[in-house]
Amino acid sequence: MFDFLVNAEGGLTAAGYALCIGAGIVLFAAAIILAGRVTEKKRMGTKQLVMCAMTLALAFITSYIKLFNMPWGGSVTLCSMLFIVLAANWYGPKTGILVGLVYGILQFIQEPYVLSFFQVCCDYILAFAALGVAGFFAKKKQGLIIGYIVAVLARGAFHALGGYLYWMDYMPENFPQSLKSLYPILYNYSYLIVEAVITVIILCIPAVAKGLNRVKRTALD
Repeated sequence: MFDFLVNAEGGLTAAGYALCIGAGIVLFAAAIILAGRVTEKKRMGTKQLVMCAMTLALAFITSYIKLFNMPWGGSVTLCSMLFIVLAANWYGPKTGILVGLVYGILQFIQEPYVLSFFQVCCDYILAFAALGVAGFFAKKKQGLIIGYIVAVLARGAFHALGGYLYWMDYMPENFPQSLKSLYPILYNYSYLIVEAVITVIILCIPAVAKGLNRVKRTALD
């Protein structure tokens, strides 16, 4: 079954791509259904579809916009994680996690590399789904910022787990050998935290915060 979905180079076969796309569609539909239950309003399916699709599209587009690369690898994007967090903040953690799952599948399709099923889960599925935990903090004061920070830390934890299990042999030569045991943690959190700091600074700009509050009211009205 594994060979049917993955080729010898670690990429996806046509069947693998078809399965990933199909899974993404199913999960996206599930996210819309859950969003409808959370808002407890009728005839909102179209708006929820548009808003969730918008966050996915913006996250995917901004993931291509690399601000700079980190010395040990990994790149800082233009706030790409924020848009998945927004879906969680609007519609709750269940919808956020499902939207994150779809985003993880899109990232996997964009540049697939398969060592094992659990490696794919750590690097793509679970890591990006973890961004949905931001929804648990939506009702708190500064809930968007707190939820975003927790979501970034949660994503990094799955990446680090995958790093320890599968990527230790890929440590770059310029990485300090005295910190070798911390490589997966330092590698992943180096670019995630830098992007998080940039994003939080942007979120603290009054005009940005006001605009996002207006968008949230539109998403829920």
